[in-house]
Amino acid sequence: MEERDFFDEKAEQRNHNLTCPHCGKADEYQLGWLVRRKKNGLPRNADERDRARFAKAQSYMVRKDDMVACKNIRCRKRFEVAGIQSVAFLQSA
Repeated sequence: MEERDFFDEKAEQRNHNLTCPHCGKADEYQLGWLVRRKKNGLPRNADERDRARFAKAQSYMVRKDDMVACKNIRCRKRFEVAGIQSVAFLQSA
């Protein structure tokens, strides 16, 4: 079995406060994330090794956007997203 068989995937947009390194203006930007939530049950065709991997699996999200454009009209330069992790684990509910 592959890892993606253990998760439900969904794309989400989340807001983050970022500062442009060129002009220094801070603003709120929407970043795209791919959210992978662990399924409630194990798929039927799983063996013992898959059961062990499923027990260790955690829900997580992966950042899709690496670059954003400055919202300042005079600047408009693209800059790399820094200070936000590219992978974040989610709290289990």
